[in-house]
Amino acid sequence: MSRQTATTRPDGNQGARPGNGDKAPLGRLRVLGRFLIPYRATVGGALFALIAAAAATLGIGLAIRRIVDYGLSTADSTFIDNYFLALLAVAAVLAAATFGRFYLVSWLGERVVADIRATVYDNLLRLHVGFFDNNRPGEIASRLVSDLTVIQTIIGSSASVALRNLLLLTGGIALLIITSPKLTGLVVLMVPVVVLPIVIFGRRVRKLSRHSQDRIADVSSRAGEILGAIRTVLAFGQQDRESRAFRHDT
Repeated sequence: MSRQTATTRPDGNQGARPGNGDKAPLGRLRVLGRFLIPYRATVGGALFALIAAAAATLGIGLAIRRIVDYGLSTADSTFIDNYFLALLAVAAVLAAATFGRFYLVSWLGERVVADIRATVYDNLLRLHVGFFDNNRPGEIASRLVSDLTVIQTIIGSSASVALRNLLLLTGGIALLIITSPKLTGLVVLMVPVVVLPIVIFGRRVRKLSRHSQDRIADVSSRAGEILGAIRTVLAFGQQDRESRAFRHDT
């Protein structure tokens, strides 16, 4: 008989384990946004550093272009020196902005996940005892740790990298339009060829990621149960059997 596993969402509600039919990403983002509100100043600083880093990255390309187009074709060494100094200044801004973005988003990911974990744990302590009869404590503990680690990775790195790439794409296309509209048209025509496989494989990866998290929870739960009853396992000589079962589950 199949056993339905319930989970406790960060908003404090009990629900079924999210599966392929879970189609409420906006709702999940709103829940996550509630935990970001107390750190709005940090979010603003991270966004500012992100925009500065993207602008500096695009600025390096412009500075190099000016050096190649004008600096190497003139005998005035002062012109080249000034643009190299400007290039060094842009690189310094890029380094500082990149450091600020990485530090702020990493700190933000740690704090938000800690708040979510505390909220989920508080709600677990207030659930009816029947919830724990239908759900293994080891699986609950695994989801409390491993699942929220995935959220920490998203907040602490993946989201900022995605926003940075989006800004670079937007700024790069704008500069390309100014430089060569015809070349911009060719690039835009190639965008669907690049984006379509990403969308298709991205959905597949999302399903595999959910399945992987489910398996991790099952394995952690089984290991916790066996180790908790290790005296019984040793008394009946079931070490080999449990070892084979664990390898099969992993």
